[in-house]
Amino acid sequence: MIKHVFAWIAALLLTACAQTPTVGETEVRYGRVTRIDNVQIDSSAHMGLGSIIGSVAGGVLGYQIGGGTGHDVAAVAGALGGAALGTAAQSRMEKQSGQHITVALNNGVVVGITQPASNLRVGDQVRIDGSGNSARVTRY
Repeated sequence: MIKHVFAWIAALLLTACAQTPTVGETEVRYGRVTRIDNVQIDSSAHMGLGSIIGSVAGGVLGYQIGGGTGHDVAAVAGALGGAALGTAAQSRMEKQSGQHITVALNNGVVVGITQPASNLRVGDQVRIDGSGNSARVTRY
């Protein structure tokens, strides 16, 4: 039973690491940079080595608790908790420098986008490709 649980957890974690490309059109907006604030960005690896190590360690430690089917229940709970803690630890360790860029669009709307650090400066004419988490600001 415990081998099946660990195999299932490993498959789930490896599947979560895969990225699928998006297909379709992208929103493009134009404007001028009005402000840039330096920030720290958490790692984009939501399920990586930290979650794998955490789930294995949590599962092994959880299996030490209880007896009979209690071993299996504790192992699963430990694996899930360990994966969450491992992911959080990895995210804290892999922060990178970034910028929160405020852009006044040509239509009068003001937007803020956080992205990895770039060579943009206040006053630059820029274009914003995409929207939401995929939005990126580039000079044009």
